[in-house]
Amino acid sequence: MAKARANTVTIALILYDHMLATSVSLPVEMLRAGEAAGLQENKQAPRLRIQMVAESSAPVTTRALIKLLPDIDVEHAALPDFAFIPSLWRNPRPCIRKQPKLVKWLKTIWDHGSTLIGGGTGVCFMAESGVLNGHSATTHWHYVEQFKRDYPDVELKPDFFITQSDRIYCAASLNALADIIVHIIEQIYGKNAAQQVERNFSHEIRKPYEEQRYLEGAVDRHSDELITQIQFWMRTNLGSDLSLQQLAQQFGISQRSFTRRFKAANGINAMTYWRQLKLELAKELLASSNLTLQEIAFQIGYQDQGQLTKLFKKELSTTPSAYRVMVKRKLFSQHEK
Repeated sequence: MAKARANTVTIALILYDHMLATSVSLPVEMLRAGEAAGLQENKQAPRLRIQMVAESSAPVTTRALIKLLPDIDVEHAALPDFAFIPSLWRNPRPCIRKQPKLVKWLKTIWDHGSTLIGGGTGVCFMAESGVLNGHSATTHWHYVEQFKRDYPDVELKPDFFITQSDRIYCAASLNALADIIVHIIEQIYGKNAAQQVERNFSHEIRKPYEEQRYLEGAVDRHSDELITQIQFWMRTNLGSDLSLQQLAQQFGISQRSFTRRFKAANGINAMTYWRQLKLELAKELLASSNLTLQEIAFQIGYQDQGQLTKLFKKELSTTPSAYRVMVKRKLFSQHEK
């Protein structure tokens, strides 16, 4: 199997009949936008090599009746860094039966280090290949029961829109797929490029990828009931100005032990978690209320709007005022269409 060229990230977009065209067009457009943003910031950033791969070289008919012509068949495709498996409109079983080479190829590229991203019922292709056995996954809600019957060795998490297990990502919806793509763009091109793509493609307020997904391992290990109680307190007391040391004391635990246990339970440190919660509330208030910046600062436990501005510049590379203008402009433009 051919390897990618130096300083190149190879993307495989899987094609098959009855797939949703947006499951392929959305990754292409978002990834290209991320590439442009990344190269603008760093001329030495990787270039994308995007290939449409199918069982054979024959044209593929999508649900939208748009015919797509594969660039190459699975037997001759390069080993991708990332492979996107699109969602299907109908029951995936008949389509899977017609794609034996594709199913085998998914297992092969996984064994060789590729990252797989499945959308909706496209996740069934990964399950059929065996790569999901013993791993967590999610899928479109309509096929949950059938999925459980067909693939009992997969740890299905139907209450999550996103699951991540090692190099396997599953999305239950197109919106969830978009969030995974933003996450991948950040991995390739950095935070600034990812934020630029997210601002251009999502007008609504979205939760960070890390807060939406089921992360295999991190969630499983989180059996620390005290940390769970502290997290609940943090989510419901965002206006508090307690320091982490004071918070630890409130729950009868030393700051050192609190810091260690929180990181072990959640995979991120407590300060980062606390800051993300405050940022998300501030973003929601900026988009959906007419509160002043000072009032919003108070709502998230800050004494002045300068702290709020510092938070936005650090996390989003913009100011609260600019964020409010941008989000409301997009919201209104959506209503005008």
